[in-house]
Amino acid sequence: MKKLQSVGHKLCSILIIHCQTNRSMNVFVFLVALEAANHEAGEAVTALELLQRERECGSITTFSSQLDHALKGGLPVGKVTEICGAPGVGKTQLCLQLSVDVQIPRSFGGLEAQVIFMDTEGSFVLQRVVDIAAAVVRHFSLLAEDGEQKDAMQTFNMESILSNIFLVRCHDYVELQAELLLLPGFLRDKPRVRLLVIDSVAFPFRQHLDDLSQRTRLLQGLAKQVISMATRHNIAVVITNQMTTRLQDSQSHLVPALGEIWGHASTTRIILQWEGSQQVAAIVKSPCCMDMAIQYQITSEGFRDANQPEITLTNQRSL
Repeated sequence: MKKLQSVGHKLCSILIIHCQTNRSMNVFVFLVALEAANHEAGEAVTALELLQRERECGSITTFSSQLDHALKGGLPVGKVTEICGAPGVGKTQLCLQLSVDVQIPRSFGGLEAQVIFMDTEGSFVLQRVVDIAAAVVRHFSLLAEDGEQKDAMQTFNMESILSNIFLVRCHDYVELQAELLLLPGFLRDKPRVRLLVIDSVAFPFRQHLDDLSQRTRLLQGLAKQVISMATRHNIAVVITNQMTTRLQDSQSHLVPALGEIWGHASTTRIILQWEGSQQVAAIVKSPCCMDMAIQYQITSEGFRDANQPEITLTNQRSL
């Protein structure tokens, strides 16, 4: 991953030079041109082949049995999932949980895979990962019954979990775009990667880019990239997004940031929010899951059920 970061920083430097020396240079066009140069021609598949592929892909548990049930098994591999929410509601906590859960051994029904975690806010806290990993290891140690599972637990430990998380720190949207452009090559070298986390997509674009039209074009390019990576490399892409205020009928409402066009980038959108004193994960967009809200809690061990009944949503789809 150091090689990836090194090359990425060089590419960032090239982009910055172009922006500074030629104001008419459109960064988006330059990025898309680079992506197109590495683009592989797609292949036609039948609907049956697609169904078989999706069944083989599997899913990643959230460690909330109620949310997994609502998502029909967990977060799907090969798709883009967006997790939205206000600060402190648990978006990063869920991403860290997924980064550990994707490594669960196959003998326990997991993917036994690796993860790339792109941190744009500096919110990746190693001690928190250690706490979550320790809890997951303890959990499966108690579940191990047959010889295969006991053998798997010999290598499913803290050291292996941390070594299978590839962390990339992106300080602005240029670095984020550069790292994404380099990812296909890294994924070919690391075929065990099954999860890409971008935490968050909103921060670098809202913090460093005031030109709304350029922001929209860049986000469209980013959406195209992550969708392509999810399908071509058979990985789950999880993106966190912030919330913003929208005025409607003289009232303000919290909605996901980055506009309506960005809302089409993900296959599934989950909004984490507070309902009084309860934390609720609301599935508001999914082609195969019902609109539903699940109560959860963030504990010292990670993302968990709140042991509360499900709440049927009435008008969340408009978000």
